[in-house]
Amino acid sequence: MRLGSGTFAACCVVIEVLGIAVFLRGFFPVPVRSSAGAEHRTEPPAPEPSAGSSSNWTKLPPPLFSKVVIVLIDALRDDFLFGSKGVKFMPYTTYLVEKGASHSFVAEAKPPTVTMPRIKALTTGSLPGFVDVVRNLNSPTLLEDNVIRQAKAAGKRMIFYGDETWVKLFPKHFVEYDGTTSFFVSDYTEVDNNVTRHLDKVLKREDWDMLILHYLGLDHIGHISGPSSPLIGHKLSEMDNILMKIHTSLLSQEREGLSPSLLVLCGDHGMSDTGSHGASSTGEVNTPLILISSAFERKPGDIRHPKRVQQTDLAATLAIGLSVPIPKDSVGSLIVPVIEGRPMRDQMRFLHLNTVQLSKLLQENVPSYEKDPGFEQFKVSEKLHGNWIKLYLEESHSEVLFNLGTKVLRQYLDALKTLSLALSTQVAQYDVYSMMVGTAVVLEVLTLLLLSIPQALRRQAKVDIPLSSPAFSLLFYLMFLVLSAIHIIVCTSAESSCYFCGLLWPVAGGVMVLMSALLCAIVSVLTKMFISKSLPSKNPAHPNSRWSELDLLIVFGTVGHVLSLGASSFVEEEHQTWYFLVNTLCLALSQELYRNCFLEDDGEPQHHFHMEPGIVDATPGLPYRTGCDVWEQDTVRERLSLSDMLRGREKWMALASPWLILACCRLLRSLNQTGVQWAHRPDFGHWLTSSDHKAELSILAALSLLVIFLLVQGGCSPVSRAALLLGLLGVYCYRVAIGNVLFPWQQDNRDIAKGIIEARFVYVFVLGILFTGTKDLLKSQVIATDFKIKTVGLWEIHSGLVLLAALLFRPHNLPVLAFSLLIQTVLTKFIWKPLRHDAAEITVMHYWFGQAFFYFQGNSNNIATVDISAGFVGLDTYVEIPAMFLTAFGTYAGPVLWASHLVHFLSSVSSDSALSHACFCYALICSIPVSTYIILVTSLRYHLFIWSVFSPKLLYEGMHLLITAAICVFFTAMDQASLTNS
Repeated sequence: MRLGSGTFAACCVVIEVLGIAVFLRGFFPVPVRSSAGAEHRTEPPAPEPSAGSSSNWTKLPPPLFSKVVIVLIDALRDDFLFGSKGVKFMPYTTYLVEKGASHSFVAEAKPPTVTMPRIKALTTGSLPGFVDVVRNLNSPTLLEDNVIRQAKAAGKRMIFYGDETWVKLFPKHFVEYDGTTSFFVSDYTEVDNNVTRHLDKVLKREDWDMLILHYLGLDHIGHISGPSSPLIGHKLSEMDNILMKIHTSLLSQEREGLSPSLLVLCGDHGMSDTGSHGASSTGEVNTPLILISSAFERKPGDIRHPKRVQQTDLAATLAIGLSVPIPKDSVGSLIVPVIEGRPMRDQMRFLHLNTVQLSKLLQENVPSYEKDPGFEQFKVSEKLHGNWIKLYLEESHSEVLFNLGTKVLRQYLDALKTLSLALSTQVAQYDVYSMMVGTAVVLEVLTLLLLSIPQALRRQAKVDIPLSSPAFSLLFYLMFLVLSAIHIIVCTSAESSCYFCGLLWPVAGGVMVLMSALLCAIVSVLTKMFISKSLPSKNPAHPNSRWSELDLLIVFGTVGHVLSLGASSFVEEEHQTWYFLVNTLCLALSQELYRNCFLEDDGEPQHHFHMEPGIVDATPGLPYRTGCDVWEQDTVRERLSLSDMLRGREKWMALASPWLILACCRLLRSLNQTGVQWAHRPDFGHWLTSSDHKAELSILAALSLLVIFLLVQGGCSPVSRAALLLGLLGVYCYRVAIGNVLFPWQQDNRDIAKGIIEARFVYVFVLGILFTGTKDLLKSQVIATDFKIKTVGLWEIHSGLVLLAALLFRPHNLPVLAFSLLIQTVLTKFIWKPLRHDAAEITVMHYWFGQAFFYFQGNSNNIATVDISAGFVGLDTYVEIPAMFLTAFGTYAGPVLWASHLVHFLSSVSSDSALSHACFCYALICSIPVSTYIILVTSLRYHLFIWSVFSPKLLYEGMHLLITAAICVFFTAMDQASLTNS
């Protein structure tokens, strides 16, 4: 069966997406879990150790606190409370920290630092899997053992107000609740008022044991304007007043005879310097943890240096405080200062219960647990504890008893620390079988793409796919039987759960049929190659073409980038790789321009496709000469040199264009610091977004929008041009409405709105331009001879995407969009057309610039750089599908816009194979790093930085491949349209 190169490539990328999905499901593993199911809750607590004498203490100790109130402030960084902001905006909380009856800590949250995994860590004491960063969008019911479930089983009455994630995780656990949408980040006022409005009524009642309040406003402010926003101070003051109200109410109830209560102030995660979260920077992982109770001793003097604990330690501490069993999957340790005021026997009992729980979890997850230092320390602690109990029952007061008790406590603490560390390092059990299946599918597709290069890049752009041979091949049936046997053996003998084994047999069988067919296709292609003895050349359409310096740069640049993904430092700073490649590409283009202009080689011109006469006039951007078109001359005399084609001012503009692009890239690098090593340094974007420079930001945003209009409007129809102008004006009005920029006559003291109307005003024009472009494309199917309609339609689709990106980009990033369009215009007019690069070279250059502009936006391989606020522009409530689409487009706007420009540019080429070649090259250059990277992360899955560096990059690669699949489908649709017209 013969398929077009583009259709074949699109099918391959879609299959790769399937393989990557299976691999990701196996790679992101299940954390350590207790083998006892969540339904087994009748197991009695471990008895108190004894040596000779029997102890009568076999039950759980009584609760330490009558009521527990948890105030969780989303994205509360430790320096917001312990730094200068805390002193200024949270005076009451600062007083409690320094001189009140409280204990203060810095709780370390493990990545991913997003809400749902952090709530799981706080309540279960376990380390959630990294894939929870994706499941955070739609939280399922929490099935693991947790404090909330244990408290309900013990008859505790719990009330919750705040982030609805809790309601999804713990359905039917609260006697009263009111959830608020956590993802609508444009709202930072009502989302907290909906929590606070219940406080006065609830605090006067006594029919509850636990009250949980989850405030979201601070997190939303961070997403909108960052941690330096003046709104942060107002929100901290609001939280301080709420904390004072709760604390004074609890104290008044204690004076009426109730036992001590516990007030917990904490954050689920912190906030990066850009206001986002999800990664492992200091601002994201360090959160304050304040435990306030009259049961604690009041501390004299100033204490501003809190100790560090793990966020998972809170679950064990709450369980002890409420006198409920510690969650079975908890890897946390009891926070010792909470029990320091209790008798020594009580302290030993609490620590013993914690170490018994950790030792059981160790036994269930580590085969050689008996040799573990923590387990050995636990046995020694238990033996000393038994001796102490025997001495205590014989003689209750003596110095020997006190000294031995101190030694036992110290031994228990050492055992707890060692056990917790050992369990934390046993973070996961990988689903290796699913990983291998996904890897096999991806590598088979990549191999087929590589072997198809000679056919795919021919002038006909056709690929012979041996679909009939696998159906009648002995190798196909043999491979299917082998894979089925392996599947049965693995799924019947695997002790741990396997995702691929859990699939329905028809689905798993379909994947095995696909793998067998791909292998047969690879063998068939290899056989034909050896029989015909054909060797791939640089461009099979032109066997005599030579490898230029640009071709070598593309090959070595691609290989170098792929190899760099094996080092954590290169993954963290991948933007430096793309900046280097783009800069080197500009130098290579400059060298080629100078050689063609001044050396005037007599060799064959690098001509692999030609333009239709007059088509250049339809290309948007800068105006072209209409009298004697250079491409018209080229169709008559292909041997014209570049100096003959470009004369006077155009020639010097062409020679200066690579240096202009280099200057633009250097300016963009200064706009957003990204990566890890230099991300903390101030950049031009930080200077612009500060409240003191709003006027400068307003001027820059207005100029950028003007440049965008001038560069885009040339290729649009009059209606689309008017819509683009009004849309860009609406973009500025939207940013004014939410307080980012100002009108010239406006003072910087107005109230900030959500900008719903302004954003929807822009959406109308975005949809209108896209509709007009789609209509023109459909019209070009009917009027096959009107080539200009198609090019205008494609440019209008590109213009609609540009307008959408302008709306979603933050104001300081609008120059990124303007420079992107400027570079596209310069490359089109002065480099690609005069030098007559082939479709493969132009595709790779578009891909490289798209990747560079991904990082110019401020993105990185760090989850925290995803701007989720882009998903809620113009929405007054959380709608999952539009929010996910807008967030994805806002993140990958750079690659998408360069890909859409590539489709328009190559559609202006008369060669029917240009789009097919481009689609194949785009699929291939995206598949190579993805395929290599999954092999690298498999081999590095026990690396120290696997969760903080390699795993986020894997998610980015998976999402990039999904977007690539969509781009290739669009390429194929345009290619089929061209074939239909022809």
